Amino acid sequence: MTPRSSHALVRRVVRRVRATVDAGMSTAEYAVGTVAAVGFAVVLYKVVRSPAVSSALSSIVRSALNAL
Repeated sequence: MTPRSSHALVRRVVRRVRATVDAGMSTAEYAVGTVAAVGFAVVLYKVVRSPAVSSALSSIVRSALNAL
């Protein structure tokens, strides 16, 4: 195989790999991912701010401070 033909082969392989490889998320996928992350953050915020979780966290912090 001559150097010229091997370079052509490498170029063809590289083009084929680039054509088949997913380059990443598209804009629509970023939008869906962002909306899902915001939704999860809202749910987590609501859970943490609930009276039951808030009092449990407060008691944990109080007991930790009393242990010092």
